[in-house]
Amino acid sequence: MAEITSVHPGFDVSPVVAGLIGATVLVVSVSVTVFVWTCCHQQAEKKHKTPPYKFIHMLKGISIYPETLSNKKKINRLRRDKSGPAREGGSGGNLLVDAAEAGLVGPNKAPDGPPQVEQLPIKVDYGDELSPDQSLTPAGSKTSSPSSPGDDVLLGDLTFSVDYNFPKKALVVTIQEAHGLPVMDEHTQSSDPYIKMTILPDKRHRVKTRVLRKTLEPVFDETFTFYGIPYSHLQDLVLHFLVLSFDRFSRDDVIGEVMVPLAGVDPSTGKVQLTREILKRNIQKCISRGELQVSLSYQPVAQRMTVVVLKARHLPKMDITGLSGNPYVKVNLYCGRRRLAKKKTHVKKCTLNPVFNESFSYQLAPELVPEVSLELLVISFERSTKSQAVGRLVLGAHSATPAGAQHWQQACDGSGRAVARWHSLSEY
Repeated sequence: MAEITSVHPGFDVSPVVAGLIGATVLVVSVSVTVFVWTCCHQQAEKKHKTPPYKFIHMLKGISIYPETLSNKKKINRLRRDKSGPAREGGSGGNLLVDAAEAGLVGPNKAPDGPPQVEQLPIKVDYGDELSPDQSLTPAGSKTSSPSSPGDDVLLGDLTFSVDYNFPKKALVVTIQEAHGLPVMDEHTQSSDPYIKMTILPDKRHRVKTRVLRKTLEPVFDETFTFYGIPYSHLQDLVLHFLVLSFDRFSRDDVIGEVMVPLAGVDPSTGKVQLTREILKRNIQKCISRGELQVSLSYQPVAQRMTVVVLKARHLPKMDITGLSGNPYVKVNLYCGRRRLAKKKTHVKKCTLNPVFNESFSYQLAPELVPEVSLELLVISFERSTKSQAVGRLVLGAHSATPAGAQHWQQACDGSGRAVARWHSLSEY
């Protein structure tokens, strides 16, 4: 008989296949390890690194920017409770609920008395604070309106606090209250105050409080937290508070200002409580603001005023690159406190001596010529941050300088000829 032998398949793996398997396992292991390490590293950086020039706004102790704006669970809970006590106050209650849904106030926190939060002004519009009829005295101080106080009348006091958060490198400023504000509205014999705050000299931080209606003793209790400010830089900073009264139908009235150099404030041991007197806003002519060349001509027969913005020179350096940003000129025509027209030139890229050569025409009756003022604002346009006002020039009836009034008179003498002049810009 033939011998039968059985052959069993072997389980031996060739060295090449074994090497490929080992290399694959090694690559996968390293990739997973690198991915996990990268995720952990990014999470750690997010916890310890704070972006510069970020601020958080606290309204009566409740943070409203930016964290609570994305707190969807809180918003959903507030919507479910919308038919609760907040509706008892009618339209005011609806306003409070809507504010709570946006993260403006807490769900269980209501203001003392009727709600006064009508708006939270955020946008900065250069030229809305100062109209040409808010004339300048020879000393450079401003008179806001016929009801604005004289030099011998007190404008009130502002109470605020300054603190510093060392772990987060954050400056914390709380605007608490103001006392003894003057009457800016003759009809209601009251004011609608709010406060704009700027950190000088770079003016990167611009914030404002909400408007409080019909009160001369406003209690704001709003906290602004500014990140990315080293403690060693505090000695070089100045807090600028501008106190204004909101006007629904015209430009807001400037009540006064408070300047607080942080060189004399030491928040290292805790919160520093301060009370400062509100002073008249002092707008001084500053050579470093640069100069603007403007041509004016008036045709009495055609009743047409022609304004040509020619060029500017010696504009100040507004950023770390040494340039003035992207300057342009905003042209406003006023009759008293009412703005008749607003126009602007094109933006000139990265220059301290821009050439505009842009003409604007206005229909203007001869009887209005003595009452009209022309305001020109040179503004540095910034795409990623807020635009900054470089300087201001007023020509006409409410010009702050003799040169501005004389230029207007020469252009409106009836000859119809164009008169071009250089004017120094004042600080805005």
